[in-house]
Amino acid sequence: MVNVVITGGAGFLGSRLARELLAAGSLDAAGGGASPLSRVTLIDQAPVPPDLAADDRVTAVHGELGELLDPEGAGPDTLAGADVIFHLAAAVSGECEADFDLGLRANLRATEALLASGRALGTSPVVVFSSSLAVFGGSEDLPLPDVVDDRTRPNPQTSYGAQKHIGEQLLADYTRKGFLRGRALRLVSVSVRPGRPNAAASGFMSGVIREPLAGQRAICPVTPDTEVALASPAKAIAGLLCAATASDQAWGGRSAVNLPALTISLADMAAALARVAGPEVSALIDWVPDPEVARMVSGWPARVRADRAGRLGLTPDPDFDAIIRMHLAESGS
Repeated sequence: MVNVVITGGAGFLGSRLARELLAAGSLDAAGGGASPLSRVTLIDQAPVPPDLAADDRVTAVHGELGELLDPEGAGPDTLAGADVIFHLAAAVSGECEADFDLGLRANLRATEALLASGRALGTSPVVVFSSSLAVFGGSEDLPLPDVVDDRTRPNPQTSYGAQKHIGEQLLADYTRKGFLRGRALRLVSVSVRPGRPNAAASGFMSGVIREPLAGQRAICPVTPDTEVALASPAKAIAGLLCAATASDQAWGGRSAVNLPALTISLADMAAALARVAGPEVSALIDWVPDPEVARMVSGWPARVRADRAGRLGLTPDPDFDAIIRMHLAESGS
């Protein structure tokens, strides 16, 4: 039997991951052989979606992660019995730039507490950490290369990116010491995300598709020629599951793995929307530059060479038309 914990389990990726695990009914943790799924614990400040709450294999834990893992409180019991931990909970990029202390609390201290609690289990659980391509960036002394790969040196230019990079290094050291079996996966911007917009600087990459498809206007804060690296929700989930199930040998070390990405400009995203849904839908995009968002986005890599991920069987989305059609199918539009 295998017990899984998902932090941020009520969020978009967390709830989708939970549904995939529950549908499969088993998990092959770190290549040790598939075992039946006995429990999925979802930790989040938001309520768990009703369909997940109704599953008797699901335990919902409501609260702020750092407080739940406080060693002076119930910290040692929060992760009790966990064999695999997916650490998805985080404050997003825009929030961290606006509120430095929030980023430290939600992304750094909560991660420190989770790793310490995982170590205290004494069972070396598998810990999958959702990192980000925001660990990369360009500066005068270390320009961003045209293509980032598995050997590119991190150089974060935002608080969010710095916090994710620190998390990667902490996880690697806990793994080196044998306390955990850590796997860090650098996610790219996920599009198309359903639901309401969030405070991520990358949120417009979903909004310019999601809102027009719903008949609403959407603002694109960057120029049409801006290129971005994207992955569909399905590809992001496939990456997280691969990180949990790959053997230590296949994973290939303690450093983070870059998720494969589709590189596309915002103009080409709008053109794909016109092809799939019609020009009257793509006409609902308003191009209104926001210098602060543009600054952050221009500092993120748009082209990724993901050789390690490729050896694990992970691939990028074939094209953006397919991503839009997938969103329409899943949203019932």
